[in-house]
Amino acid sequence: MDVVDGGVDRGQNRRATMERDSDDKIADPSWFSPKKLLFVFCVVNLINYIDRGAIASNGVNGSLGTCTSTGTCSSGSGIQGDFNLSNFQDGVLSSAFMVGLLVASPIFASVAKSVNPFRLIGIGLSIWTLAVIGCGLSFDFWSITFCRMFVGVGEASFVSLAAPFIDDNAPHAQVATSGMYMFTAKSAWLAMFYMCIPTGYALGYVYGGLVGSVLPWRAAFWGEAILMLPFAVLGFVIKPLHLKGFAPDDKGKNRTDNLNVLPTGYGFSAVLKDLKLLLVDKVYVTNILGYIAYNFVLGAYSYWGPKAGYNIYKMENADMIFGGITVICGIVGTLSGGVVLDFMDATISNAFKLLSVSTFIGGLFCFAAFCFKSMYAFLALFAVGELLVFATQGPVNFIVLHCVKPSLRPLAMAMSTVSIHIFGDVPSSPLVGVLQDYVHNWRVTALVLTFVLFPAAAIWFIGIFLNSVDRYNEDSEPDAVTRESAVAPLLEEA
Repeated sequence: MDVVDGGVDRGQNRRATMERDSDDKIADPSWFSPKKLLFVFCVVNLINYIDRGAIASNGVNGSLGTCTSTGTCSSGSGIQGDFNLSNFQDGVLSSAFMVGLLVASPIFASVAKSVNPFRLIGIGLSIWTLAVIGCGLSFDFWSITFCRMFVGVGEASFVSLAAPFIDDNAPHAQVATSGMYMFTAKSAWLAMFYMCIPTGYALGYVYGGLVGSVLPWRAAFWGEAILMLPFAVLGFVIKPLHLKGFAPDDKGKNRTDNLNVLPTGYGFSAVLKDLKLLLVDKVYVTNILGYIAYNFVLGAYSYWGPKAGYNIYKMENADMIFGGITVICGIVGTLSGGVVLDFMDATISNAFKLLSVSTFIGGLFCFAAFCFKSMYAFLALFAVGELLVFATQGPVNFIVLHCVKPSLRPLAMAMSTVSIHIFGDVPSSPLVGVLQDYVHNWRVTALVLTFVLFPAAAIWFIGIFLNSVDRYNEDSEPDAVTRESAVAPLLEEA
């Protein structure tokens, strides 16, 4: 009975907390509600990854022209055919956006200290729109590569700032049907956002193939620009939204309404100071180290998976099979990971528990899958493994956002993105290629690659025992002027 009473008391206390939070919200909220914000950011993220899938599709990327021994030649198609690109140049083109993304992400995160973050997203999406138009107007390898770099620059602001906005606006609590307990919805909202990654890739393949079959490949980029343009404009015309820990509006003036913190100054030395704070944060570093190992595997899976499947199991439609598994497992797994973390009670310690368990068990299923000679056994086990592995997306980004104080979240997201690409998926594909050239056995190569998931799980397991503190409600600047406010920090009326 005491246990039940304790559970009821905790439920009542949480309901009281939710009621107080509700009282803090303004009576007449902006038409741009949190759910609409989530929808807009999910669509923008989807368009970002449609672009990545489209440029890799056969309809847009194309192929080189060929000549038979009898002298009959056929012209090439797509980007590779029009610009006569070697496979190396084609590979460089597919990852050129990464240069702009990695360079610009920390810059946008730092500038957010002095420029309204929502306006920065508008600027970034405008750069992205112009860059994809430039891709459609390019005339050789260097011109399209240059434009692809600026696609990454445009995406950088969104990558750094969108997740903190979603984290701020997700419902603080939801009552369970039994009325006995509550759980937050932050992780589920983040999971919805990151679910757009595998979905966007898949839609990009389809979109690129359809456009390339009826129109010139350049039209695919112009279509993407048309889709993104309204969201770029929205970033400038809508009333600037506040990001927790960042008080200045788009005119650089400190706002007197609805402020938690008013930063008094920010410079290059402060950027270095913030980077140092991230590097000495054991929780943040542990989380990113596990994320790097995890992304090392997934990056190589996405590049080499179809080829490995074809060579090991003689799959005739390896692209479609691996693509279908990734899309379905990506959507279901990503959403499930966020919902489960919310149900467990979204804390950093619980996030580490979910990360380590799901990655370890998922790794076991994927490893076992490659041990079977039957293609059907492989597909069944690999699907379960990917479902579990994709469940990490919500929890890992929840830790990134909540292990640092609010003003550090954009930089934390930016450095997370930089780290997992530089040390994860960027080197993994060529390293796996070197391993395959050495062993000449795709099954062995796939098993060695999959084994890396276990160190990732072990690193995240260590995180469970670290002294973790959720810093979401901490003051964002040590030299800031703190003000009391009785209104919501983001989606308010003027």
